Order: sequence, then structure tokens, then C-alpha cells
Amino acid sequence: MKRSLPSWLFVLFLTLLATATDEFIIAGVLKTVAVDLNVSVSAAGQLVTVFALVYALGAPTLALIFERFPKRTVMVAGLLVFVLANVAAAAAPGYWFLMAARVAAAAAAAIVTSAAFTTTAVGAPEGMQGRYLGVVTAGMTAALFTGVPLGSWLGGAFGWRATFWLIAAVGAIALVGLAVTVPKVPGSTPAALRERLAPLRDMSVLRLVMVTFLAASGGLMFYTYLAEFTAEVASGSYQLLSIMLFIVGIAGLAGALLAGRITDTLGPQRSLRVVIGGHAVALAFLAVLAFSGVESPIVMGLLIAFWSVFAWGLNPPIQGSILSAAGPQVGMTALALNISGLYLGTGVAGATGGAIIGVSDIIYVPVAATVLMTLSFLLTPRAHAVALPRASVRAGGVDESQQAGT
Repeated sequence: MKRSLPSWLFVLFLTLLATATDEFIIAGVLKTVAVDLNVSVSAAGQLVTVFALVYALGAPTLALIFERFPKRTVMVAGLLVFVLANVAAAAAPGYWFLMAARVAAAAAAAIVTSAAFTTTAVGAPEGMQGRYLGVVTAGMTAALFTGVPLGSWLGGAFGWRATFWLIAAVGAIALVGLAVTVPKVPGSTPAALRERLAPLRDMSVLRLVMVTFLAASGGLMFYTYLAEFTAEVASGSYQLLSIMLFIVGIAGLAGALLAGRITDTLGPQRSLRVVIGGHAVALAFLAVLAFSGVESPIVMGLLIAFWSVFAWGLNPPIQGSILSAAGPQVGMTALALNISGLYLGTGVAGATGGAIIGVSDIIYVPVAATVLMTLSFLLTPRAHAVALPRASVRAGGVDESQQAGT
């Protein structure tokens, strides 16, 4: 009999939608924040940068500290801090107070995300780990496409502080859901610091983190400069860009969910090679389009859709591969390390793409992205059709009575 997805899975979707949106939402109101707090737009932009840096560096550090605590407790406490930090941001009297609130929110978001993915993987029934991870990943994917436009609309209609009130409200709803529905996943057995640092010495884990770093550097480089690419290659207007972003959103969500199902069917490592390889091919097609001189919005839209499916399908197979490599005892730390690779790759993507445009032309961005994605594919481990061992999952102690509960 086909199993329905449990309610706690959608609570985790909402949780990651809130935490991920918090990073992007302020980008849509930077000018308003700058005027209200009497700082430059550049200074206001550092509120985005600091959030990303604290998230990237805080994820593995905090996961190392909280690995031994029950995951539901970690998520509830972390999300409470996250909600309070956004309330503080909404009421911030000045720039530095707002900056401090952003630091607290980013640190809380980092630990909540690591615990959420660990809970999802451990709480999934046999043969459905990829599908479960795909649903939760879709929360982060949706945030990427809703954050900036939602922030712009709220900022224009109600002022920039409304954006943080909204995030706090969504976080509070998710907090109640976490406390009520999420299965009990105990922390790892107390161990010496050397054992808890094992993912930092595990070459199979580090190799996968590098795969994530290179994939993020290539894929998000193209996404970061999608507006410029659309304008240059397809003589795109603002309306065309909006259409392309809509295509990215729909195809990206589909890709995240589809990747979860493929991971369950093929195993995480085979699926990872499919996703990374497909991503490299899609970027290569976009590079060919850039040099072809074809100015067809339809062709571009089709290629953007093809690219988006692979671009946002990375998380389920890479997380399944990470957990298989690291094991459940240090799974949260390993996943957090992978999150750092993702966010550091995002930073490199923006900087490298900007440098390429500065010295040459936007049409070389998909070329550079293809090179990085190809390197990522070459580092991807050879396929073994194995999912996370269920015996190992049971060692983690997930409460069976809550595993498939609704």
C-alpha cells in the first residue's frame, strides 16, 4: 500500500522556507533600509553578506556542538532564537542592532537546517529517504524564488520592517508544528572531540563537500547573472526576465522533488552523477546558445527549464551520499559541513562571475560555469546503488511510532 507523506515533513518544508527566505528577503528592500537607517546601500547590502557568512561558518561549528542533543530539541530551540532574532530585526533602532539580529538569525538558521535534514533522512521509511529529502529541499528552493520579490512587495506596501515580522510569524507557526509533529531523533552517543571531528578527516566526506562547492560555484554563477545573460543573449526586457525567473522557479521545484524520487530508485551516488552530469550538459548548451547568435526567447526558455531541473536537484542525492559516507553518529556535522560548501560556493559564484564580466563578456559566464560543473562531475564518486543503511538509521534511534505519522 502506498504511504502518504507525514505532516511533519511539510512542517520541515515550512521551517526551511522560513530560514532560507530570511537570507534573500532583505535584498528586495536594501534601498529602503539604507534610507531609513541612514547608511549607504552598500552598507545595507552587508546585511545579506554577513548572514551568508555566519550561516556558512556557523553550520559545521554549531552542528559539532549540538550533534549529541535530540534533534527535535535542537530545532525547537534554534527556531525560537530565529523567531526572536527576526522580531529584534523588525524593531531594530539602528544599523548595528539590525546587524546583530541578522547574525543571531543566521546562526540559528544554520543549526536548524542541519538538524532538519538529519531528522528527515533518519525519519524516512526504507526506500523513501530521497523523496523525503526532496520535499524538505523544496522549501529552500522555493525561498530562492520568493524571497526577493516578496521582500520588494512588502517593503513597498508596508515598509521594510514588515518583511521581518512576516518571517517571524512564519517561523512561529513552524515552531509550533515542530514541537507537535516531528519524530524523536536522539542525539549521537557522547564521544570524544576527535571522534566528533571525524567528518573533517574523512576524505570521502570532504570529496563530496568539494563536489557541492564546485557545483554551487558553477550553477549559482549562472543564476546570479541570469538577468544580464537574458538581456545580452535574447535581447531580454524586464518582462522576459520575469518569465525566465518564473520558469526557473517551477522547473527548480520540480527538479528538487524529482531528484528525491530518482535518489530512491537509483541510490544516492548514481543519482548524484546523473544530476551533476545533467547540470554540466545544460550549462554547455547555454554556452553554445550564447555564442550561436540565436536570439530566441523560446529556445532560451526551454534551455533554462532544462538547466533548472538539474540545478535544483542537487540536495537529495548529495545529502544521501554524505550520510552514507559519514554514518548516523556524525551525520549532522557532515551535513553541516556540506552546507558550508554550498554557501561558500555561492560566494565564489558571485565573485568569479563578476570578475569574468569585468574583463570580458557575460557570454563567457556559462563557459566558466560549465568548466566548474565538469570538475564537480569528475570528482563525483563512482556509483554504488546503496541507500543509507537502515540498520544504521535504527542505531540513531528514531521513534518508529512517529516515523510515518500524520
